[in-house]
Amino acid sequence: MTSGAPGRLLPWTSPEGRPCYLVGDGTGYVARIADDIEDVQLGMADDLLGHADELLAERRVTSAELHYLARRLTESLRDVRRVAESRGARLCPREGP
Repeated sequence: MTSGAPGRLLPWTSPEGRPCYLVGDGTGYVARIADDIEDVQLGMADDLLGHADELLAERRVTSAELHYLARRLTESLRDVRRVAESRGARLCPREGP
């Protein structure tokens, strides 16, 4: 990790909603917990996509069901985007000016 880099973006936020970062070599307890949470989030996203496919294949879906599905998909997409940002930043660290 280069100096000046904020560290690893963690898959959770502070109570105030701010991003949390981990600084270190990525081999400690918190890094393993973050890895486990990311794996759970990605698995839940996959399960939710399967549910969405099944629900949308039905012709008789209520607006309340669609609204609920859209809310869960939004939450899941936000989690997956955060995982992608975190992992992408660790793959190719950016060099500053």
